[in-house]
Amino acid sequence: LISLTDKTFPGVNELFSSPERADGHQKWVDFVMTFWHCDCICRVSEKAFTERYQKWRKRKGYHFSAEKALDVYAGSCGHFTTLPKNDNTKLLITTAAQQLLAGKITLAALRAEMTRLAKQLPEYDTVRAMYGVGETTAAQLMAEIGDVRRFKNKHSLIAYAGIDAPPYQSGAFHASERHISKRGNSYLRKTGYEIMQSLIKHKPADNAVYDFIQKKRSEGKCGKEAMIAGLNKFLRVYYGKVMEFYSEH
Repeated sequence: LISLTDKTFPGVNELFSSPERADGHQKWVDFVMTFWHCDCICRVSEKAFTERYQKWRKRKGYHFSAEKALDVYAGSCGHFTTLPKNDNTKLLITTAAQQLLAGKITLAALRAEMTRLAKQLPEYDTVRAMYGVGETTAAQLMAEIGDVRRFKNKHSLIAYAGIDAPPYQSGAFHASERHISKRGNSYLRKTGYEIMQSLIKHKPADNAVYDFIQKKRSEGKCGKEAMIAGLNKFLRVYYGKVMEFYSEH
């Protein structure tokens, strides 16, 4: 869709900064369903566009701002387009937008169902309370880890994630050269990396996992190594908190 709109309305996907709605709708995608070519805007007056924009906002349930309408109008002017404003181009843009929207709505519905199922599990609130864990990542963590009580100890969980060091081998292979095994659950590692990135971005105070990442960095570890160490720490904390919850209930 972006590739197509670059030929009819360059930069339209950057006009709006609003986050994606819970139902999968994105403002710029909804916008190009109606204003699929910059000539749909710049060939009318500011007043005419503002009135049409206000009606579009009301119909789609978005907040109206006259200032934003003028910004969008200005952003539609002065572009060089390579696809003409005709019915064929309109069909290309709107069809692509409809397909993208359909995919996003389906994905949003799946995420909502994941969250609904995750909330039925007793440890959900404990997992959700961990810094950096949102609704989606909580569901992903719990789905990939399963019942944490099936692991003998925290080291078993770390091995399951594949961030443990592989067994020592003889010959030219030395312990100091070992890396993570990557033999475990790659989906769990990916979810864990997302959480580590959130911690690094927000720099929470008095957070044991973030402090551990910073400690490893101060010891000379590169960013990836420090992140893996942080994920190792996070899974140990996860195991401890969830096991404590079950021991109390």
